[in-house]
Amino acid sequence: MKYKQCIRCVMDNISDTYITFDEEGYCNYCSNAIKIKGKVYFPNEKGQKKIQKLINRLKSCRTEYDCIMGISGGLDSSYLAYLGSVKWGLKILAVHIDDGFDTEVSKRNIEKISNFPNFNLKTIKPDAIQFKELTKAFMRAGVPNLAIPQDNVLFAGVYKYLKSNCLKTFLSGSNFALECILQKGNTHSAYDLRNINCIHKKFGKGKLNNLNLISDIKKDIDKFIFRIETISPLNFIDYNRTNAMKELEKYCGFEYYGGKHLENELTKFIQQYWFYEKFGVDKRKSHLSSMIVSGQITRDEALKELNKPIYDESEMKNTINSILKKLDLSNHEFNIVMQSKTHQHDEYLISRYRKLKKILSKIISHAN
Repeated sequence: MKYKQCIRCVMDNISDTYITFDEEGYCNYCSNAIKIKGKVYFPNEKGQKKIQKLINRLKSCRTEYDCIMGISGGLDSSYLAYLGSVKWGLKILAVHIDDGFDTEVSKRNIEKISNFPNFNLKTIKPDAIQFKELTKAFMRAGVPNLAIPQDNVLFAGVYKYLKSNCLKTFLSGSNFALECILQKGNTHSAYDLRNINCIHKKFGKGKLNNLNLISDIKKDIDKFIFRIETISPLNFIDYNRTNAMKELEKYCGFEYYGGKHLENELTKFIQQYWFYEKFGVDKRKSHLSSMIVSGQITRDEALKELNKPIYDESEMKNTINSILKKLDLSNHEFNIVMQSKTHQHDEYLISRYRKLKKILSKIISHAN
């Protein structure tokens, strides 16, 4: 396959096979992002009106809390927590998953965030043995999205607290400015519980009965029954990574942790090493391309960033050693995993479950 890179962003046909290019050399990813930009991203007066409307609506239904959100210790969720509790005066119930892989910087940031006004942080520690076994199973399966166990446990916890506190609004840190380009290849839904169980049964040990997990069907049913809404307020402001970092640093001493998704050892390993060394995917390309579309950096600046090593070898070696120790995974098995054939999540799906999922999705969609 002849190498090709978008002339507007930095996405290419190495990082993702779903990419296409038009006659001018623009890729489908940035073209689609630009097409929907004015419909989802409002860094202007219109966004301010949307924010004020949201704040007024949430406060008008005030009980013990106005909304719920997840906290990772990274910039997006931390800045949203700052805006929500400090700037907007919302009473926030927040959920953090302590999976044992938080970096020291992340721990300090979370501690600072927990002291925000009107902010109540609940920390969930998943069953260590079962979580480790599930994570190792995903590694042995050779699938790309090793973060699925983390993400699923987080949202299972969020939905649990939503229902137990009679809350309807989940404020998400997802945003257009830094995430408008997310590649379609080498990924899978974090809510596909049948996929999770299939991988664990084939490659894991023990049970998952002590892990609070959620399926996409259960999530959709809960969303319908309890009228749960997901809102991304960072799409209603001029969300600039550098400015947000400076504002947080000034307010509470927030510390930079190195880059997108690097606030957790496991996600750092996944983003910088697992995707790159096993699947040939440089995740920086989608992150930098998103910032090009939102006008935070130029393409030339992105290319200069890509010319830098994706990770520091000594630092990554320490990260891997720490992860292997926490997972009780030997270097020998890890080397076997890294050298083995890659697989996609669809290889571990049950066909009849797909049909059932489509039927239930149609029923829920029709009911809405």
